[in-house]
Amino acid sequence: MNRQALYILTALLLLTATAARSQHRLSQCEDTCSHVHGIDLSHYQGQVSWETVSNESGIAYVYLKATEGGDRIDARFEQNIVMAHVYGLKVGSYHFYRPRTPQQEQLRNFMSQCIPEEQDLIPMIDIETTGGLTTDALCDSLFYFLDLVEEAYGQKPLLYTGRNFYNKHLAGKVMDYKLMIAMYTDEAPVLCDDQDYTLWQYSAKGRVTGISGFVDKSRFMGRHNLREIRFRH
Repeated sequence: MNRQALYILTALLLLTATAARSQHRLSQCEDTCSHVHGIDLSHYQGQVSWETVSNESGIAYVYLKATEGGDRIDARFEQNIVMAHVYGLKVGSYHFYRPRTPQQEQLRNFMSQCIPEEQDLIPMIDIETTGGLTTDALCDSLFYFLDLVEEAYGQKPLLYTGRNFYNKHLAGKVMDYKLMIAMYTDEAPVLCDDQDYTLWQYSAKGRVTGISGFVDKSRFMGRHNLREIRFRH
């Protein structure tokens, strides 16, 4: 079944979800904080109850894994993006970057799934491995890919990486990009170049009603907000 057919089959659900959302006031906090929270997920989370996520968890946005490297497509991406939209979440797509895979192949793979008309949020590039390359070679590979993504989508992507990986390989080199920094501690990460970052992924073991098992959770930092990462159509 292609994605267009999947959207058609879920059209009736949209009517039901719209009514449900009219009764639900979105919470922009978790526990006692006032930040806007979101999640990112992939096939590892299995079947998701998107109605429950949208109505009970206070989640304002979601990044879905679309692709990895030159040929891997997340098995649940199509279903997840359709259903997340049906239940009113702001949705973005991300690509797991493989530094040794030709950049054009990775771009084609990502563009096959990350369709502009379906995006509420700017694309996100997940940068977690050097692929055995030196820092200089990694950056040469990565920056070429980032330029291709920007050209394809008309806007710079959001970059996701861990605090330690950033400090070792990317510090001082990505000043023009919005960042999501992962560090699973009680205190927000501090980058060695003191760069401001937009989002903090603060847990890899979050719990969200409607999702079985653990899920990555993030929040906006300071005065940063959802408008800053909206996809420009």
